[in-house]
Amino acid sequence: MERSFVDQHHHPTTAEYPHPFVHEVKLARAQRIRGIILGSILFPLRITLAAIFFLIMWPLARLRLAGLSEEERSRPVTGWRRWFFHPIIWLLSRAVFFSLGFLWVKVKGRRADLKEAPVLVVAPHSGFLDMLVLCPTQLATVVSRSENTSLPVIGALLEFNQSVLVSRKDPESRKKAVTQLTERLTSNGYWPQMLMFPEGTTTNGCALIKFKPGAFLAGVPVQPVLLRYPNKLDTVRWTYKGTTWIEALWHTTSQLYTNMTVEFLPVYNPSKEEKNDPNLYADNVQKLMAKALEVPATDYVMEGGVPVSKLGGLSLPLESPAKTTLSLLQKNGLEASEVKEALDRMIDRCQSGAQGSKANADDLASILGLTDRETAVTVCGLYSKDETVDLRQFYLSVAALSGFVSFKSLLHTAFNLFDRDGRGSLSAEELSDLMGALLGVHQHSTAELYMEASNQGQLTEENLLQVLTTHPTYQRVVNEYLQPEEADSHLPFTSLANGKAVNNNGNMHNSNESHHCNKKFE
Repeated sequence: MERSFVDQHHHPTTAEYPHPFVHEVKLARAQRIRGIILGSILFPLRITLAAIFFLIMWPLARLRLAGLSEEERSRPVTGWRRWFFHPIIWLLSRAVFFSLGFLWVKVKGRRADLKEAPVLVVAPHSGFLDMLVLCPTQLATVVSRSENTSLPVIGALLEFNQSVLVSRKDPESRKKAVTQLTERLTSNGYWPQMLMFPEGTTTNGCALIKFKPGAFLAGVPVQPVLLRYPNKLDTVRWTYKGTTWIEALWHTTSQLYTNMTVEFLPVYNPSKEEKNDPNLYADNVQKLMAKALEVPATDYVMEGGVPVSKLGGLSLPLESPAKTTLSLLQKNGLEASEVKEALDRMIDRCQSGAQGSKANADDLASILGLTDRETAVTVCGLYSKDETVDLRQFYLSVAALSGFVSFKSLLHTAFNLFDRDGRGSLSAEELSDLMGALLGVHQHSTAELYMEASNQGQLTEENLLQVLTTHPTYQRVVNEYLQPEEADSHLPFTSLANGKAVNNNGNMHNSNESHHCNKKFE
């Protein structure tokens, strides 16, 4: 499939997809009919065969470490347990994928041996079927979520693989995994070769997202490995939005066969600077692999289940909750004046502090004047994982894009909301909360902005405003993410002229307090 790339906010997108976290299998009518006919036969047959091979693997995988003490399990398996069980599990693993339609795998280049490259870095990461790459890499050790150990068969295979396990919810688990990973990669051949997907999540392959530094922390040579699926239909991908995993499995097994190409690039030996800076090392390997794949290298990343791009340490949402909210409000028939009145009620509640800043879906529906509760539930889901929303975050992010107040006025309101003790200065944590509210997504790293804006440990409103409106990086954040977008047909209530708000139907509403700054801040 040919893809064309255009620049939007310095990030490449395709005509088909707004960002790499969306993928849908699109079928012509003839392809759909063919898929139904073949799928009704091949899907149950192939899934049954794969299940049989998995069931055979299950006890064999457990037997490899059976009877070993915890201390023995903490060392790499050697001797008869390796030479007997390893080829059997490898053969059964290949049989699983063969039964799913991966009849052959084309391999380009040469896999480096353990001493040349202790770790293989694989990209792009498309979905769970990528694990076929373990066959041409001789079942290299992987990193996996600790939660996966409780899954039938998968848990046994992770134990067999002596995988490095990490819990995304436990910071201590992450620290332990980093230590374990570094020890293995610097063991000078004591531990087997490792395989990692540095993107950390799946994408549609139209670009490489930012590599996580895990594989590069030890500063050892890595071998980049490219995965390609040269098929007429792109069926294997399972991303944040779009085709579900069961649909991906159905479409893939409904094909007569599925092609996969694994390409081993030359070993990448890090420079002294890269050894000292894992992020630089990761970025340079990402660029090299992107060039080989002929796709862009981006700074997109998945944080807390939300796709964002990174700029100046800030997490910028690829799908703005505020923009989606304004569109939903317009679809529900709210005029610009009604949205402004709702925002006024919202900020009054936040500033009074009487009812708190948290609101459930019913409260939000009441404040916004919505008759459809489901819309309020949907809006809450844009900002949190439950049916609640922080009204400070809702107000600040929506007001920024609606154009009802100037950025300077909005920042003043935000500063006062998050300056909890009224000191006239924000702590690092308060700055993180403030920027998270303005941008509509939780901020994981605002240290860079805090250092830039603070003076002798004090972060005043004046200093913050100055940095956000004059520093090239943060001025860009404000211009592209915290200002109304002119002539945007997808974003209502943002074209203001002569103190009046114009919705997309061309209706005018007086808004004397509105100041459209036209990318200016005062």
